Amino acid sequence: MRRLLRLQWPMIAVVLIFVVAFGLAAANFWRRGALLIGIGVGFAAVLRLALTDDRAGLLVVRSKGIDFATMASVAAAMVYIAWTIDPLGTR
Repeated sequence: MRRLLRLQWPMIAVVLIFVVAFGLAAANFWRRGALLIGIGVGFAAVLRLALTDDRAGLLVVRSKGIDFATMASVAAAMVYIAWTIDPLGTR
């Protein structure tokens, strides 16, 4: 179990960010939750860029450049949407 946690810590960290984000969205703080999802994907992109393929664990899908570009694009889109969409009376 410790070996699994040591090897997959990047993915576990990203999943924990997503759990908090979905909790915020479920508690009717959906804009903050969406922003945190974008931040989580951005964090995954930075981890994918900074870590070797062996250390990045389950964040590795394709080549480092493609993974980073895809995740960074999704993160930028999520952060932009979360910041610019009208709250419509929600928090």
